[in-house]
Amino acid sequence: MKLFFSPGACSLSPHIVLREAGLPFEAVKVDLATKQTADGADFKAINPKGYVPALQLDDGRVLTEGPAIVQYLADQVPAKQLAPASGSWERYRLQEWLNFISTEIHKQFSPLFNAAIPDAVKDLQKAKLAQRFGEIAPVLEKQDYLTGSQFSVADAYLFTVLSWSKYFHIDLNQWPGIARFVERVAARPAVIEALDAEAKAKKIA
Repeated sequence: MKLFFSPGACSLSPHIVLREAGLPFEAVKVDLATKQTADGADFKAINPKGYVPALQLDDGRVLTEGPAIVQYLADQVPAKQLAPASGSWERYRLQEWLNFISTEIHKQFSPLFNAAIPDAVKDLQKAKLAQRFGEIAPVLEKQDYLTGSQFSVADAYLFTVLSWSKYFHIDLNQWPGIARFVERVAARPAVIEALDAEAKAKKIA
């Protein structure tokens, strides 16, 4: 498998999951400005949407969209318990979290990265994020991870988007449960490996 990624982007989520799952893969860096891969290939020929992540299987099929990718990966190694069994009530709860993170947190961050967006609008986005963090915090005050005591693909996704807070001076210590969650996930060996690999990739021109 090949994971097409950009250091620090939302592709960190499936990158973490691949390492948690212990699946063999090749990480292929993408320049999102030029839409070229590290070896000079046209990324839009792989994913016409032009953004990461994209997962290319050994047979050439390509899957895009982070929540879909991480569930696919989890289902390849059910013994790792990165996602509840398909069709179970717990699986739908996981999908509920993945959708919430995607629409209510990930997409609220997106305008903050756009230099053309007025500061007043960015302030509104930060206020919305604070509201959503306030909704997640009570859950993480009661349990280690979003779905309970077991780390799941939803936690990889939440950790990824929360990591962007530092770029916009959002102090996660306002929500102690969230701050502890970030520290807990950051200490996982697979997460450390993924972050180290992406940091090294970022240094390579």
